[in-house]
Amino acid sequence: MTGLLKQAQKMQAEMTKLQEKLKDRVVEGSAGGGMVTATVSGQQKLLAIKIEPEAVNPEEIEMLEDLIVAAVNQAMEKSQELLQEEMQKITGGLKVPGLLP
Repeated sequence: MTGLLKQAQKMQAEMTKLQEKLKDRVVEGSAGGGMVTATVSGQQKLLAIKIEPEAVNPEEIEMLEDLIVAAVNQAMEKSQELLQEEMQKITGGLKVPGLLP
């Protein structure tokens, strides 16, 4: 039982380090051939949206909105994949309930 407790404490410490590490990692998602780019942190926080001037057409606002949503969703998916990869390193590939969304 003591071994399990020590292992759990070690895993928790590693997860705390991982959260700090992920704060500094960023991923990007893009849509429309790079017309819209979203930047997301490893902690799944939206950091920036870049829109190329050519994408801004007042007559096609709905298309621009769709591109923004697509770019953000792609960046969030990449951020989730990054989190899962890093968590697998900590858990040794074990699926621990409640650790990953």
